[in-house]
Amino acid sequence: MSPAILPEPAAVLSETDWGAVGHAYGTAEDTPAQLVALLADDQHTRSQALDHLHHVVHHQNTLYAATVPAALYVAAILLDPRTALPVDKRPHDFPGPLRAKLLGWLDSVAEAADDQAEATMRRFGFPPEDHPPFVRTREIRPLLFSAVSACFDDHDPHVREAVLAACVPLLDDPHLRHHRTVTAPLLRETLAVSALWQYQERAVEALSAWGEDTTGLEVRRNPFAVCDTPLNPSAAEWHLSSEDRADLPF
Repeated sequence: MSPAILPEPAAVLSETDWGAVGHAYGTAEDTPAQLVALLADDQHTRSQALDHLHHVVHHQNTLYAATVPAALYVAAILLDPRTALPVDKRPHDFPGPLRAKLLGWLDSVAEAADDQAEATMRRFGFPPEDHPPFVRTREIRPLLFSAVSACFDDHDPHVREAVLAACVPLLDDPHLRHHRTVTAPLLRETLAVSALWQYQERAVEALSAWGEDTTGLEVRRNPFAVCDTPLNPSAAEWHLSSEDRADLPF
């Protein structure tokens, strides 16, 4: 298998017919400007662009036609020094700079096309091969892994954790599964002992699914997480986009 070569970010922007691909709120003519804004000097602008990825391009973990070129663009900019800049923090956000957030988004995209997602779709009578964004997302997994794995040695520990988490769904790809041998010890040594129980859980589940020994590993989940959640969170605390807020029934 030849090495996966990502397209240049500018090529993704110029060669994609954004008017012909859709996201959660229609055609994606607004997406190129938001992708460029991910590398803006202004922190709030970067944060709004990140919101566009989460709440429009990959709304509620759904894969749209626009998700695929957006994922290629995000993968192509991961090593840009500007992704080491911070973004606005909201309650329950994972720590780390923009790069960690982009890795988390790619993780979510890849998870929406992993083996478990396929099994779920089939169980509910939706053949995944009939959903082009699902098929296309699976096709680009080697490209995404090439970009994600280049961040393994990042100086920021939050980025290194996000890298490992993103690798888990990508390594469902038959062409990438041999990388599990190298990744498994890293999951055990880094993700399974993370301060975040979500990463601990991700590591234990992945190692178990890969047939690895998980003896001695435990997930130290916060037993008071529900108690600590506000009873009446505002739309801002829910991290809703402006489009989502417009759809609220109150």
